[in-house]
Amino acid sequence: MAEQMILNWTDPNSVRKVVRVQAPQGLAWQVFTGQMGTWWPLAVYKIGKATAVDAIIEPRVGGRWYERGDDGSTCDWGRVLVWEPTSRLVLSWDINADFQYDPALQTEIEVRFIAEMDGSTRVELEHRRLDRFGDRREEMRTIFDKTGDWGQLLASFAQTAEASARADSP
Repeated sequence: MAEQMILNWTDPNSVRKVVRVQAPQGLAWQVFTGQMGTWWPLAVYKIGKATAVDAIIEPRVGGRWYERGDDGSTCDWGRVLVWEPTSRLVLSWDINADFQYDPALQTEIEVRFIAEMDGSTRVELEHRRLDRFGDRREEMRTIFDKTGDWGQLLASFAQTAEASARADSP
């Protein structure tokens, strides 16, 4: 079962979350980057007009991070800034405080996948550069930290990755 850790972090321009996933590092990476649509709550966390059916990260620096609608439409969320399989991913988050795509926003999400001795993976997520939201920074920080909560999203990811690890076990 995933274990969430509490961090004592006081940077007002950043939100950090950590979860321990009972799955190997490579599998955790694959579920996070290649199967986002299986754990991201697309019914509520989407920006397009169409019903969202998948969330996709193109596996390369400069690749798109976007949602795909049931009508084939796509809505960008950001771009891949760093792609270091199976250990580190940095994405731009280009969704403004009105939850509209804004390629000039460019806050950053860094996700690190750290193999632990027991075969689990510690996943550390930092959403930074929140100062780019201007006078709405505190509102967005609260959303990412508490109400929209990266912690809840990581818990959903961890549950999916752990189910996949169990299915892969002999």
